[in-house]
Amino acid sequence: MKPSTGGSAELGAFLKARRAALTPKDVGLADGGPRRVRGLRREEVAQLASISVDYYTRLEQGRKPASAAILAVLADVLRLDENDKTYLHLLAGKPLTRPARRTPQRLRPAMRRLLDQLTETPAIVLGRRMDVLAWNPMAHALYTDFAALRPAGRNYVRLLFTDPAVRALHVDWESAARTAVAALRMEAATCPDDPELAVLVGELSVQDRDFGTWWAAHHATSASNGTKHYRHPVVGDLTLDCDMWASPDGSNQRLMVLTAEPGTPSHASLRILASWNAQPVTGAEQ
Repeated sequence: MKPSTGGSAELGAFLKARRAALTPKDVGLADGGPRRVRGLRREEVAQLASISVDYYTRLEQGRKPASAAILAVLADVLRLDENDKTYLHLLAGKPLTRPARRTPQRLRPAMRRLLDQLTETPAIVLGRRMDVLAWNPMAHALYTDFAALRPAGRNYVRLLFTDPAVRALHVDWESAARTAVAALRMEAATCPDDPELAVLVGELSVQDRDFGTWWAAHHATSASNGTKHYRHPVVGDLTLDCDMWASPDGSNQRLMVLTAEPGTPSHASLRILASWNAQPVTGAEQ
C-alpha cells in the first residue's frame, strides 16, 4: 500500500525525528549495545506506548490515522513539550481542544447531604473521568487521605495504578484495576473529545504497562454494583458490597457506597474503623 502524502507524511516525519532525538537512557530503557542509527527504534517506542510495532510503523509511514488517545501517549513517550504536542495534533488533523476556561466540577448539594448522613460506611462521589469529588471520613479511613492529595491526583483510576497503599489495599488488585479501566472506557465512549481524559489515559499508559494493555483491549462496563475485597492495615480483611448511585441531573456524578452485611466480621470491622477514624466533616474538591 502506497504511503499517503501531506499531513500523514509530515506526521510520520515528525515522529521519526523525535524518536531519533532520544536515547534509550532518556526513556529508562537499557542501551542494548551499538546501533546502526541514532535514537530509539520503532519497537521501543511501540513498547513504551503499549501498542503493536506494526501499528506504530503504519503511523510513521502515513498509513494509519492516530486517535487523540494515542497521540497523548506518544507525546509523553517522545517527551514532547507543549508546542510540540500542539504541532503533533495539528499534523494528525486533531487540534488540541483548549477551552477558554476550565469549568470545575461542582459537587451537588444532594450528594453532600448524603455523604454527611453516611457515618458508618465508606462513600465517595465520583465525577467525570472517575475523579474523586468528595468523600466521607470512612472513605478516608479505608482508602487514603484524599485531602492531602493535589486535586489532579484525586482520581480513582489514577490512585489504583499509582498509589502503592491503594494498590495493596485490594486483595485482587488486577480484577479491580481491569474493572476500573473498563468503566473508564465506557466513559470515554460518552465523552470522546474530553482532553483531560486523553491526558489521563496517556499518562497512565506510559506509567503502567498493564493499563496500556487493558485500555487497548477496549473492554467496557457500566456495572453499578459488585463485591470488593480489601486487606486493610488496621482492621484486616473486608468483604464489602459496592453500589453506584447515579445522579439524575446528567452531571455524571455517582455516589459509590461500600456496605457490609450486618452480623459479619466485615460489618464489625467497619464499626471499628468508624470509631478509630472519627472525623467531624466530609471532604470535597479544593
